[in-house]
Amino acid sequence: MHGADAPDWFRRALDMQPETGSVEVSGCPIAFRRWGERDRPGLLLVHGGGANSRWWDHVAPFFARDCCVTAIDLSGHGDSGRRPAYTHDRWAEEIAALAAVSSSEQPPVILAHSLGGLATFRAAALYGDRFEGIVVIDSPVHEEPPEQVASRRREAFGPLRTYPTAADALSHFRTVPDQPALLPYVLAHIAEQSIRPVEGGWTWKFDPGFFDHLIDIGADTLRAIQCRVAVLRAEFGLVTPDVGHHMYELLGRTAPVIEVPLAYHHVMLDQPLSLVTAVRSLLADWRHSYAIQVPSRP
Repeated sequence: MHGADAPDWFRRALDMQPETGSVEVSGCPIAFRRWGERDRPGLLLVHGGGANSRWWDHVAPFFARDCCVTAIDLSGHGDSGRRPAYTHDRWAEEIAALAAVSSSEQPPVILAHSLGGLATFRAAALYGDRFEGIVVIDSPVHEEPPEQVASRRREAFGPLRTYPTAADALSHFRTVPDQPALLPYVLAHIAEQSIRPVEGGWTWKFDPGFFDHLIDIGADTLRAIQCRVAVLRAEFGLVTPDVGHHMYELLGRTAPVIEVPLAYHHVMLDQPLSLVTAVRSLLADWRHSYAIQVPSRP
């Protein structure tokens, strides 16, 4: 459903139907959605905590003309399987596995948001030679992720409720962290794609236990990254100018920190076209330039 007030660009994006599938990673099926031809350069999209691949439905088609675009459901999210426990290293393994099948061309670029950005930092530290580069959106390294704070305070991600109707479930949908600016037609779409039918009604797709054993990544992870990196920060998001500068230093002063103006943390929900422009600019530059060789950082 597009919504009566959705603009044409949004309708056209959702009309571009992707291929769907899954791969098994360490005994767990990992679902994905793919747009574009396999012989194009790869772009792998990684969602945030409690979200899923459908958060990229209106963004991915903008890159499908030039890229083979794959959106992953991390384990414990979306249509992927669940695990007894979740770690950044396990999610990093899943990201690397999807990167290997995301395109028949050179290693892909990874575009990741929030908690998915932290997992992608870890993936770049462990498997950096498998990626052309990573672009991480509003993922602060030295602060506890907002989803994790909400879970610890029992403000969100508690035991899953079952709602009698889909409409009732959708009425309870909200982002973590909450933000005042959201495009209503985008919010309606991702809310509809974040619930699933169960016995007795409807509930959320994510596993509420995905934070139970999660340990934050540290500065050593950023120092270990050897592939190209860019950091996108939302103007009103979690990566403040000071945090962005701190990350810039940890990344060896070679990774650009780029502000998306007027955006809050969930950039694809309030400033998706600005996000597309920023990422397109980075990809165009990376395709026509050489990466700086990053020395080992103490």
